[in-house]
Amino acid sequence: MIIIVTGVSGSGKTTIGSLLAKRLNLPFYDADDFHPAVNVEKMQQGIPLTDHDREPWLNHLAEKIEEWNSKQGAILACSALKEEYREILQVVPHIHWIHLKGEKQLLAARLSNRKNHYMNPDLLTSQMETWEDPSYGLHLDVKEDPEKLVEQALKYLTSNPFLSKMGVIGMGVMGKSLALNLAEKGVPVSVFNRHVPQKEEKIASAFASVHSEFHLLEGFDEMEGFLGSLEKPRNILLMIPAGAAIDQQIEQLIPLLEEGDLIIDGGNSFYEDSSRRSQYLRGKGFHFLPMGVSGGEEGARKGPSMMPGGDREGYLRIAPFLEKIAAKDKHGKPCVTYVGPDGSGHFVKMVHNSIEYAEMQALAETVHLMRYGLKINPIEISQVLKGWAEEGLKSYLLEITANILLFKENSEFLLDRILDVAGQKGTGAWSLTTALKYNVPYSPLSEAVAARNLSGFKKEREELGAVFGHKFLAFREDKNLLLESLKNAYALTRIINHEVGFSLMSKVSEDENWGLNLSEIARIWTNGCIIRSGLMEDLVDVFETDQAIFRNNKMVLKIRGLKKDLTSMIGLGLQHDFALPVMSAAANYLFGRITANSSANLLQAQRDYFGAHTYQIKGDPSGAYFHTDWLLAQKKTR
Repeated sequence: MIIIVTGVSGSGKTTIGSLLAKRLNLPFYDADDFHPAVNVEKMQQGIPLTDHDREPWLNHLAEKIEEWNSKQGAILACSALKEEYREILQVVPHIHWIHLKGEKQLLAARLSNRKNHYMNPDLLTSQMETWEDPSYGLHLDVKEDPEKLVEQALKYLTSNPFLSKMGVIGMGVMGKSLALNLAEKGVPVSVFNRHVPQKEEKIASAFASVHSEFHLLEGFDEMEGFLGSLEKPRNILLMIPAGAAIDQQIEQLIPLLEEGDLIIDGGNSFYEDSSRRSQYLRGKGFHFLPMGVSGGEEGARKGPSMMPGGDREGYLRIAPFLEKIAAKDKHGKPCVTYVGPDGSGHFVKMVHNSIEYAEMQALAETVHLMRYGLKINPIEISQVLKGWAEEGLKSYLLEITANILLFKENSEFLLDRILDVAGQKGTGAWSLTTALKYNVPYSPLSEAVAARNLSGFKKEREELGAVFGHKFLAFREDKNLLLESLKNAYALTRIINHEVGFSLMSKVSEDENWGLNLSEIARIWTNGCIIRSGLMEDLVDVFETDQAIFRNNKMVLKIRGLKKDLTSMIGLGLQHDFALPVMSAAANYLFGRITANSSANLLQAQRDYFGAHTYQIKGDPSGAYFHTDWLLAQKKTR
């Protein structure tokens, strides 16, 4: 969106343009700042500029307008006295022109009061003589108060719709939040939602109407109007449920789009589906960007972490918009990056969610041990968790858990009233099947999925609990010592959870030739997403030098110092009838990874015994496979 505010000196172009920029959240530029030194010197001396003087200045401004338009847009204050000057600036379609005019006496009085400006007041007469009144745009009399002029300008812009840089299809929680985020950050956006009689009617237009303060937001209830409101080539973000709905929406769009248009899938689609769609749309001449978005409703509204993959050219086109709405890391860099080709963006989001599952379960196990093993009340547990955050374990999930524990309704802790049945949307299970496909051990994260599945058997759990007489036993050990051990156990579980997830990304990236940058993925996960944490910030540095957490010297030292507390807390918890699926699996995974001589030799012998699957011999450089007739060998030994 480009808005050019014109007028002679003293008309208030800078004032009106600056105020308008604040209201629309667009960058503001003053054309005077782009004058070459020779022009400035002439104006300081009261010498009027010629067309020859202005030509390079106007051409440079035209180049800047093209640059600004390729991003989110801009507001430019420029005298643009003649129509031929304006034609030079009209390098992109749909520029909005706002022309400021006023009586010479008023303008002269303003110029006489202006300080520290190179424009000589004596040039006002020559400018007014040069001015050519345009027959288009909004004309404003500057005798009015600046705020009133801005309101008139906003009303004009609203009644003369601009072409949007982005279109969003799907007005669920995430779609609405991202649309508002875009509009607030200065990106003109159109929104559309399907029409379902008696169920979903006028959703998009009503949404835009309710948020009329966002002047860069337009709502459409018909696809034709929605697509017509978008600047070409179009950028369309789908925020609809994963699965068949995505394919159906794509098929509906294809006959209505043009070559070079971009479709972005911002939902939680399965990455293999995204790879298929990427190839399909590429063959039809469209760009496709499967993009993971993390952060929930709040993140989408205030700054999510985004993981776009697929078509690099498509990403580069909308990168300026994504960078504007993304969360920022500790260095102020946007938490968005091009992940890789095909469905890699959704793959990375899938792994993010599986780590999220494990992190949530690890916290649930930790809180459960405090509440029923240490007999600590929720308020004290919350204080303990907040203390852990200050001692190096800060994370978004830890923070919200501490807050959840304090929430009461009618003097009762709300947590105690919530049914202990956890839901899931599929990404955790997808991660498990993917790990199996690529032969990557995934037990801690798969146990988090299993724990949610087990929680669904509420009635059966109650029945069997009564059969077995199950109850949690209180710990008799020193509470302070146990809290320290529990903190360390939780810390190590988290490290292992991340090692598991990043190991899957590393293996799939290698096999699929995606070239995933693990350090960069960790960086965009340091803010905006659900698993943002101090640990993630550490992993940015870890993956700059090592491809695995277990290969990093600092992490190895930390793991060595924490593993005793993890095993002791697991043993204590199990002895007191606590289920600790993720903690237990994390310890088993760790020891499975660092055990030089495992029990797998017996497994292979058993396989060879009943199925002649063969085995290899330790230390045999040839790597040859052998088979033993175990029954014959057994007879010979008798």
